[in-house]
Amino acid sequence: MPFVPHTEDEVREMLATIGVDSVEDLFAEITPDMRPKSFDIPEGLSEMDVLSKLEGLAAKNATNSVSFLGAGFYDHYIPAAVDALTMRGEFYTAYTPYQPEASQGTLQAIFEYQTAVTRLLGMECANASVYDGGTALYEALMMAVRKTKRRKIVVSEALNPIYRVMLGSYTSNLDLEFVTVPHKDGMTDIEGLKAALDDSIAAVLVQNPNFFGSINDFTGLFEAAAKVKAVSIVSAYPVLQSLLKTPGAMGADVAVAEGQSLGLPLSFGGPYLGIMTCTKAMVRQMPGRIVGRTTDTKGRTGYVLTLQAREQHIRRQKATSNICSNQSLCALRALVHMCALGELGLKRAARVSVERAHICAGKLTAIPGVEMLTKGAFGNEFAVTLPVNAFEVIAKLTERGFVPGFPLGRYFEGLENGLLVACTEKTSEEQIGIFAEMLRGALK
Repeated sequence: MPFVPHTEDEVREMLATIGVDSVEDLFAEITPDMRPKSFDIPEGLSEMDVLSKLEGLAAKNATNSVSFLGAGFYDHYIPAAVDALTMRGEFYTAYTPYQPEASQGTLQAIFEYQTAVTRLLGMECANASVYDGGTALYEALMMAVRKTKRRKIVVSEALNPIYRVMLGSYTSNLDLEFVTVPHKDGMTDIEGLKAALDDSIAAVLVQNPNFFGSINDFTGLFEAAAKVKAVSIVSAYPVLQSLLKTPGAMGADVAVAEGQSLGLPLSFGGPYLGIMTCTKAMVRQMPGRIVGRTTDTKGRTGYVLTLQAREQHIRRQKATSNICSNQSLCALRALVHMCALGELGLKRAARVSVERAHICAGKLTAIPGVEMLTKGAFGNEFAVTLPVNAFEVIAKLTERGFVPGFPLGRYFEGLENGLLVACTEKTSEEQIGIFAEMLRGALK
């Protein structure tokens, strides 16, 4: 028998309070053509039949393709230890510590995660994460707005366009003004960003490496932002931070990242991990939870929620955010992944990824008509221009089991022939060679 929580009298009372006559009136905004045509659900199946049906559906997915797709999400190798440890029951059944001091294991795991990501990014403080890299960037922007009381933001066009779309969606009704500084042939226009800074600017948003794979040092830009009291925000790629100058060393006020590359499978788009770090001066603007380590009255080590400025803990109008989830399991995977690799292992994964990308760039640009778009130093990702529309090439090669990259024309006008290519330590030189020959054939 189905569970029905309300009596007919209670339903009528609720409808009267809302001011509608029937439950159907609640859905009046949904046009008839968009409403369910039928609830004629098929008869149930046995466990064996369900398994067979789901396996058939799963088999339709192209899981064996060789992928050079990146654009913010990367297929790095995940050690078996990550699954073995994080799938223990005490970890994967744990969620938000609503009675925090009773959840010492969860709090310690979060504290260790915070410690690891602040060291990786060279920052002073971290929270227990938000949803993903895009929401982390939005939360960083709002930190700057609260800190400066300003409404104008300078954004580099070389910032991930997916994130820029997310920023536009989240802020569409917040009366904020965005000044977008165009990229220069895939390069971040640092001088243009500096020129856009004045005492009306709340924050400057950049990415390293940028969306086209170009590596930058934003020290000078962040110094210029500090002079007008604007907040410097950088979106970083965690794996490459083991090799590059850190956001902290550049003088960033807030550094965020998509944590997927640290032990999280691509999984058709999630769940992922929004890494958030900042300087101590910005910590009270940071959303979510921050775990601290202390001692009790007997001198024993204990873990506590030091700051918890979310709507469930304080008055709603005082909350810093209403989307600051605690992605504990995803954060734990990132922590275990970093610990399993260690400093040398993380650097080796980054170095091999960069080496493979440079080998790939060399082979692709040896093909007539293919030219580098990314200029100067780049990491494990780079952009090229093709003599034909990139969408056509992607369609041809994907059918043959090779996903050649991300079509820049999807977000950048005038770059319809642009292709963004990524490599990781899982990309073999043999695969690169096959990719180059397939591309050569597709362009003939």
